[in-house]
Amino acid sequence: MALIRELNGKTPQIGDDTFLAETATVIGDVQMGAQCSIWYNAVLRGDVNYIKMGNKVNIQDNVMVHCTYLKSPTNIGNNVSIGHNAIIHGCTIQDNVLIGMGAIVMDDCVVESNAIVAAGAVVTQGTHIKAGELWAGVPAKRIREVSMELIEGEINRIANNYVKYSSWYKED
Repeated sequence: MALIRELNGKTPQIGDDTFLAETATVIGDVQMGAQCSIWYNAVLRGDVNYIKMGNKVNIQDNVMVHCTYLKSPTNIGNNVSIGHNAIIHGCTIQDNVLIGMGAIVMDDCVVESNAIVAAGAVVTQGTHIKAGELWAGVPAKRIREVSMELIEGEINRIANNYVKYSSWYKED
């Protein structure tokens, strides 16, 4: 069973039809919507500020989601996929976003809707990624616009697949 821990009077709020892997850790001021999935060894640490997630968010294996004390909470919209080993820290990720494997999104960044942060990218503090942009590199830079094919074939496909994958793990 996942570690779900109250801290400083704040208890995580888990949305309906959500999957939490046995080794997932969710601590403190964390709120998530419906149909989310938190995978193996992922950590959502709402100890120093809040973490809010919408519906149909998948936090894949080994992801760390955290914040900055009294300064930068983490807000994640709907239909968001955060790839294996990513770090999401004190930032805002809007709806329909794909954060690639091993990417880092730092404090006070904003990733607008229908954007993609490529695998391994480092989005430095305060960066603003506009709607429909693809960013990659270290430090991350704008590469091009996200096509409708990428929105349907990657952003939506991955989010929908993770709802399906999580159903395989849920008890009847």
